Amino acid sequence: EVQLVESGGGLVQAGGSLRLSCAASGFTFDEYAIGWFRQAPGKEREGVSCIGSSGGRIYNADFVKGRFTISRDNAKNTVYLQMNSLKPEDTAVYYCAAVRHYSGSAYLPTRRYEYEYWGQGTQVTVSS
Repeated sequence: EVQLVESGGGLVQAGGSLRLSCAASGFTFDEYAIGWFRQAPGKEREGVSCIGSSGGRIYNADFVKGRFTISRDNAKNTVYLQMNSLKPEDTAVYYCAAVRHYSGSAYLPTRRYEYEYWGQGTQVTVSS
């Protein structure tokens, strides 16, 4: 059974940091790209950061560039999202998702409809 479990969310003041983790099981982790998406109340789910199966390809949305860093540890079947300089507008439920990805591909999926498996999400709240 495929499982993606997010953790690390919480309440933090503006300017603070959090590190989210996405622990995966039930599939060959190093054959899958992993993406972080977020959904704020009343808004559509949007892509935040994505990383290819080998970690060689990375996408960051413009609104997180210079603040968030995505990484993966294939030995631990885990992807991380280090979030620094958090802003109140970063408040959302953060989800990780997985899709099969050939490491040699020049293309990295970044859209939510491209991802096959999803976790349940973790809440991130940034107070002003």
